[in-house]
Amino acid sequence: MKSFQTRVIAMDVKEAVGCAKAYVNDLFGSEGIANLGLEELEYDDAREQWRITLGFSRGWDRDPQLSTFLQTSRLPRTYKIVSIDKDGKVSTVKNREVADAG
Repeated sequence: MKSFQTRVIAMDVKEAVGCAKAYVNDLFGSEGIANLGLEELEYDDAREQWRITLGFSRGWDRDPQLSTFLQTSRLPRTYKIVSIDKDGKVSTVKNREVADAG
């Protein structure tokens, strides 16, 4: 009887970021998100899991009065933490709260 050894192939950082972006784009794409980008990432050795923070803008987050007043079209950012297991499966998507620097 042959013994089979399972080999776990860990996802590298670029694959994990690509997976997280694709997932967020698919999940929130119908909401007209823009400017999707990487903000932070970390690997949790104990859980064998990537935690990737992505930021993006949504059109409805704009304050029309403030945008007109300041003559700017800059949109606030929404931040999501995407957790990806070692098999490449997204396990959670959570809000990433941002503290004011002021």
